[in-house]
Amino acid sequence: MSSSALRRRLAGVAVVGVLVATAVGGAPAAAEPTSAPTTSAPTTTPPAAADRTAAPRSDIRLRSVTVAPGVGGKWMSVEQRGGNYDTTYRMRVDRSDVMAFADVRHAGGPPLCTTAGPVLDCALTTDTDWGTELFSLRVTAAADAKPGQRGEVVVTVTEPRFAAGTYRATVTVGEGVDLVSANGRDLRLDSSLGARVDVPLAVSNRGTTTAHGLRLYVSGSLGFTPSKRYRNCEYGDPARDDSVFVCTFDDSLEPGETVRVDSTFGGTVPTDSWAPNRHHSHYTWFTPADWEEYQDLIRKPGPLGPRGTDEELTLAAVDEMRARSHPQTDVDGFSNEISVRLDVAGDLRGDVAAEGATVRGAVGATVPMRVGYLNNGPARAGADGQSGLQVPTHVTLPDGVTAVTVPTSCSDLDSEEYAPGKPGGRRYVCQAGGTISTGERVAFEFGLRVDRAGGQTGTVTLKTRSGEGAMADLDPGNDTAAIRVNPTGGGAGGELPITGASTGLLAGAGLLLVVAGAGGFLLARRRRTRFVA
Repeated sequence: MSSSALRRRLAGVAVVGVLVATAVGGAPAAAEPTSAPTTSAPTTTPPAAADRTAAPRSDIRLRSVTVAPGVGGKWMSVEQRGGNYDTTYRMRVDRSDVMAFADVRHAGGPPLCTTAGPVLDCALTTDTDWGTELFSLRVTAAADAKPGQRGEVVVTVTEPRFAAGTYRATVTVGEGVDLVSANGRDLRLDSSLGARVDVPLAVSNRGTTTAHGLRLYVSGSLGFTPSKRYRNCEYGDPARDDSVFVCTFDDSLEPGETVRVDSTFGGTVPTDSWAPNRHHSHYTWFTPADWEEYQDLIRKPGPLGPRGTDEELTLAAVDEMRARSHPQTDVDGFSNEISVRLDVAGDLRGDVAAEGATVRGAVGATVPMRVGYLNNGPARAGADGQSGLQVPTHVTLPDGVTAVTVPTSCSDLDSEEYAPGKPGGRRYVCQAGGTISTGERVAFEFGLRVDRAGGQTGTVTLKTRSGEGAMADLDPGNDTAAIRVNPTGGGAGGELPITGASTGLLAGAGLLLVVAGAGGFLLARRRRTRFVA
């Protein structure tokens, strides 16, 4: 495996995770100290001096790794969340606790460090395009390292405006195993609307060491509903998402042995799904130690979510599980991955209708405005596979009002940066997550301050898309509606009233799901969470 390629790939998935967290919950909260070995918290707190509050403290993360002798190393990245740009960081890396069994050095870019015995003294200057990773350490097990050896790398980070913070991560020597997808790297399946599809995943052990325990991580496409919710699988968020889950198997896999998930594993294409369509899903087999390491890269440590309630997902019969004395790491992390493409035949499309609003208020007053769209069907809308109907909702506000409150599912079109929920804009693009059934409304609620007397008009425009390009729905003529503030006459049709029982989807992950749906990243149907917008 190319470790640098794996590092880039995992970093890309981490970015997706960060975007999801930001979109659903607004701005990410500051990291809390944790005792988990994979993510460290600073051992000192920045002083509260006034001259040190101009910019927020970076949330620095240093990740633990498990490495095996005789194979390529891994990357231990020093990352920042909500960090400070255009500034110089100094990092003191103390390797003294691991030097007897592992080599730790800066790699992957221009020289940033000087070496004095076990200590690396590093400095770097960031800019606005730097991203989340400050710098990386390459960790390789010594040839004579013994499984079970463990030690800490200690990194002290200083930045001119703040006090130092000290972060620790663990380097563990594990056994090397080689899990390989027995399906190859790609699997092609075909289906039709309403049909159940078997996904015959299998994994082999091509190494010389028995693999003790397996984890199967699943992510894929909306519009392909899992047939079961197994009690040995954890699901990311059953209220909104059954498309991301991980299953735990305590089986041992002997060298040369192959096992397959049981025949209940698969999914069903909903009868109201957009068709024809293509769904992409992604499956990865992990050792328990590698799953913990990967999980820490994409989210906080701990359970992925609640377990299912159906019977356990099982593998073909294997020998009794042997006692586990050491953690294990996969020596070729790419060979245990498989991409599945599901092509769905059929002809089912849909229509969405824009809904504007009429609001009234005195100059200086702040009034609620709810706009969005109604799905007229017959196909559901949303990020439903590669070709599902995406509904970016463009909201242009009248000149005489100011957006005081904005949904986090709406981003300022005129901002140079991605700015969900930013008040004060004139044009926004809003996007709901999940899929929208026939007869269901999606609503985005703004708070508008009336700045000028007299009637004013704005618009709601649905710029429907499918895949990576624009696509008209069944009736493009109803894709625009008016926003009227203090009209002199009566309102027109196509309005979403301020009061009443209109419901919408939780739209927090909207813009990300447009990308994820078009690129085919998620598997399984996202469950709808409605709220009165």
